[in-house]
Amino acid sequence: MKTTQMQSCVHDNGTVECTLIEVEVPDPGPDEVLVAIEAAPINPSDLGLMFGAADLSTVRATERDGQPAVLLDVPDAAMRAMGPRIGHWLAVGNEGSGRVIAAGESEAAQALMGQRVGMFGGEMYAEHRCLPASQCMAFPERITAEQAASCFVNPMTALGFMETRLMEGQRAIVHTAAASNLGQMLVRLCQADDVPLVNIVRSDEQVELLRSMGVEWALNSQSESFMKDLISALVATGATLAFDAVGGGRGVNRILTAMEIAAAQTGPWSRYGSEEPKQAYIYGQLDLTATELTRGYGWVWSVSGWLLTPFMKRAGVDVVARMQKRVLDEIDTTFVSHYSSRISLTEAITVDAVMDYGARKTGQKTLLKVAESSS
Repeated sequence: MKTTQMQSCVHDNGTVECTLIEVEVPDPGPDEVLVAIEAAPINPSDLGLMFGAADLSTVRATERDGQPAVLLDVPDAAMRAMGPRIGHWLAVGNEGSGRVIAAGESEAAQALMGQRVGMFGGEMYAEHRCLPASQCMAFPERITAEQAASCFVNPMTALGFMETRLMEGQRAIVHTAAASNLGQMLVRLCQADDVPLVNIVRSDEQVELLRSMGVEWALNSQSESFMKDLISALVATGATLAFDAVGGGRGVNRILTAMEIAAAQTGPWSRYGSEEPKQAYIYGQLDLTATELTRGYGWVWSVSGWLLTPFMKRAGVDVVARMQKRVLDEIDTTFVSHYSSRISLTEAITVDAVMDYGARKTGQKTLLKVAESSS
């Protein structure tokens, strides 16, 4: 059968194009299922595949083979990094939900027949998706398509942060862009598991939002007292582990500097700085500029990237199974997602929509309504 699917391609003239393309969907193999997709969220990681480092202000409408399309310019410097993608059409959408309408003969596949599932594995911005049954989570009928659609990226990332903390023997966590859907999930997890969490946001309104959730440490990075407040929070919590969604600029540098000052106040120090290990993971790129490090925090520190899929491979099957079970049990409580807009696949390929969901604003999350759900 054929299905409509969203794809993105980088062209050699310095542009990136996103459009809808009709593709063939295979029949499910023995361990696979065919899903009629109902909903799929647009996450920052999806925007990275859709538009890469393109200049959002250059978006304009076009068409391809009778389907709507958008075209954006990519700065010369960014084109060098996106070079391997030139000429390759890539299907978009990391996660989604839908109803299983056909299944292979294996027991695992047949068990999902007729059920609403949440899915991960890419190519979700489409009407149908054939994929392994192991990449699906079956939800009870009380869970809506909207709730099931965001069952993987944010919930598993938040749980991945918690598991990383355990694996590295850390006491507490620092998190930036903390008023996001992911940030609010992490707040609820830390409250439930009694883990100190220092939340960094960019406005007083976001501070108040988090405080309304019972958060103790909610800090505005734009405040004149930010560094003083951050150091106080780090002394109180002992946090030396940070997860940063911003990436560019000196945000990580400020966190490491504050960690060093806090550690010097509470533990041994030498001419090489604090001996307390300080770890910052960059997992997002809300700021595409360079990450600036002044290295004024001794020698016992590390900055590295954090990505969910490699973490899951490193954590192992048992840990991942534990994470997925918690998502299934708490998808409408701890891991509930809030959407600021809902649009169709076709509406997503318009200039106004791209300007809206492409802005990456905290609290803004768009859901693609691919088909009307049955409940």
